[in-house]
Amino acid sequence: MKFKELKLSPELLLAVERAGFEEATPIQEQTIPLALDGRDVIGQAQTGTGKTAAFGLPMLDKIDTTNNALQGLVISPTRELAIQTQEELYRLGRDKKVRVQAVYGGADIGRQIRGLKDRPHIVVGTPGRMLDHINRHTLKLETVETLVLDEADEMLNMGFLEDIEKIISKVPAERQTLLFSATMPDAIKKIGVKFMNNPEHVKIKTKAMTADLIDQYYVRGKDYEKFDIMTRLFDVQTPDLAIVFGRTKRRVDELARGLEARGYKAEGIHGDLSQQKRMSVLRSFKRGDLDILVATDVAARGLDISGVTHVYNYDIPQDPESYVHRIGRTGRAGKGGMSVTFVTPNEMGYLHVIENLTKKRMEPLRPPTEKEAFKGQLGAAMEQIQSQMEENSDSLEKYAESAKELLATYSPEELAAMLLKTTAKDPADSVPVKITPERPLPSNKKGGFNRGNGGKRGGGNNRGGGNNRGGGRGKDNYRKDRDRNSSTNKNKNYGGSKQHTNNKNTNRSNDKKRGFVIRTNSND
Repeated sequence: MKFKELKLSPELLLAVERAGFEEATPIQEQTIPLALDGRDVIGQAQTGTGKTAAFGLPMLDKIDTTNNALQGLVISPTRELAIQTQEELYRLGRDKKVRVQAVYGGADIGRQIRGLKDRPHIVVGTPGRMLDHINRHTLKLETVETLVLDEADEMLNMGFLEDIEKIISKVPAERQTLLFSATMPDAIKKIGVKFMNNPEHVKIKTKAMTADLIDQYYVRGKDYEKFDIMTRLFDVQTPDLAIVFGRTKRRVDELARGLEARGYKAEGIHGDLSQQKRMSVLRSFKRGDLDILVATDVAARGLDISGVTHVYNYDIPQDPESYVHRIGRTGRAGKGGMSVTFVTPNEMGYLHVIENLTKKRMEPLRPPTEKEAFKGQLGAAMEQIQSQMEENSDSLEKYAESAKELLATYSPEELAAMLLKTTAKDPADSVPVKITPERPLPSNKKGGFNRGNGGKRGGGNNRGGGNNRGGGRGKDNYRKDRDRNSSTNKNKNYGGSKQHTNNKNTNRSNDKKRGFVIRTNSND
């Protein structure tokens, strides 16, 4: 279903279009109409399926911006999710001029108090910090019309049930309540009975990942090595259409510029781009004018892109569900696909958690050498030349005389070698590119998604300090690190080099002499 079919206000449809969203996800398609009708909704779907927009769009649609009172409240389990939700609601509600404030532990409470004095229309926050503000009388909930419990099962796992009940007791009984949860334990059902008015239960079945159609690999290496390894993999694997995922907007910008400097047809998209630029990049990618799209998770969410053959996770995602969402961009419509994830040594625990979720082990890839990458380039160049010979053999007569003159001076082997040199690029002559290092994902002693601190879900809810209630996921989700150092793996398949015609090198830059260093002070 297209978003324009969902009866949203023009300002919200404009924001959705600017974000590049085209098709509503299943959870959005089923919950938004119910929420717009004022119904209480329990939405059950996995993380990464577009739940923020599923509750955010109807809540924003309902906001009366002429009324400078708090009208929407979103309770999130972690500060990272609260920040992410606040940012997405701000982007979606910007044209309507909806003010959104986030409150969470571990941050300056004075600044948050000042923000609350500006009378936001929506407040997003973690339970402990919300209670802090309620007790200080800096957050008053008497005017709230829409209450959202996001990732409710996660909040229960972190021990927030008592806090949530205290917050709900301060919200008017006459309200709309939207509850979203990946699972539906008895405690969640009790919340639905106790605090909701005849809720409609929307359950989205976990989309079976086409694991059999997607070859999943990982490359272990240090952060500063990843860019060169990735471009060598491009040369060996020669993807038709590829998406590279970066963790931050800065990362996306640097990767896109670096790839362009190396001669690849690549561009990046993220939330800060103008609507016109964003749509232009997407159209170019869909037409095949670009070989590589570099994107953040948020930018790629909800986009209808087909024909992607390879997905490269330059940064391992901060939560395992995002991995499923990313690699789901390939292996569609019964076609095969490939994903390659770059993992630093201290992120191996994250990789194990992803494998537990997908029930499939990623195979290690040994990074190609320059010599092997060059061999891949030559193979692609030969395929390209052979293809052009077959297509243009009838139109070469007018070049025959000039060809004879060249043959009088040079041997056929020399001329063929020059043709290959101008068609293929030698990785040894690549433009130097420096990508700014990103802070590594936090890890605990077990090495994995630490729900108590950091990551998309990490950080817990701190009551003004560092009291993490989350803790780790437990021993069942962590395995002892296997002997998986990819540098010792002798598999030279590199995920399977394609053996078909490919015209990827025609327009690549021959400017290989000057250095190219990317520096930026912007952060995501």
